[in-house]
Amino acid sequence: MAETIKAKIGFVSGGSNAMPHYGSFLPLVPSEIKLEHEGLELYRESLYQIADKKEVIVRRVQEFVRNNDWDGVILTAAPTEVLNPGLFNDLNAALSVPFTTALHACVAALSVYSAKRVLLLTPFDERLNDLICRHLEGKGVAAVAPHPFAELGVPKRMTPDEVFALTKECLNPADPVDAIYFQGAVLDPIKVLQKIETELGLTVIASNPAMLWYVLSKLALAYPMSGYGRLLREWPKL
Repeated sequence: MAETIKAKIGFVSGGSNAMPHYGSFLPLVPSEIKLEHEGLELYRESLYQIADKKEVIVRRVQEFVRNNDWDGVILTAAPTEVLNPGLFNDLNAALSVPFTTALHACVAALSVYSAKRVLLLTPFDERLNDLICRHLEGKGVAAVAPHPFAELGVPKRMTPDEVFALTKECLNPADPVDAIYFQGAVLDPIKVLQKIETELGLTVIASNPAMLWYVLSKLALAYPMSGYGRLLREWPKL
């Protein structure tokens, strides 16, 4: 008997529809959820190519929803939002289905756990980190971002052990934080979320799991699961 599909969710990235980190996200997707990936193809050599494309992004996402009959939408990547100020509000006005951006879902998750100060880890350069920090500050979250990548293009993928080591290295006992926030799935923490929380004693919010939790919660669906950190294990209400 075929599996009953309860929701069809669009997973929209600003670049290609064949992003390498998509595969590591798929094991988190419940069997009752159909995830369909579309790429806006708005950047290739640099993330900055997606700047000032708000009207195009909104129009294309609307088209994806209509043509694919999606029940909800995930728009990935914090750079897409911080380089297009007002994007969330414009999408909110244009879409009739539940949706989230990376930043919106992660701020919601941090709020659930009353995290007011976070260690921000990204694969981005200093300028993008500053834009993200300013966005978070406007939402009541202070962020410490000690590890910008020097060159911004497509950063190399790190192994789970390297991600854990980077996280441990960046934690400063003299500058305590309430949580760790991974933004940018190229710096992929999914396989070590549980290890980081257990060994370093801090809640971890990562963008892909947070977006999944948020948009499914908006659809009144819940799929608590073990092995991917506190947020998905507890699946708290919004």
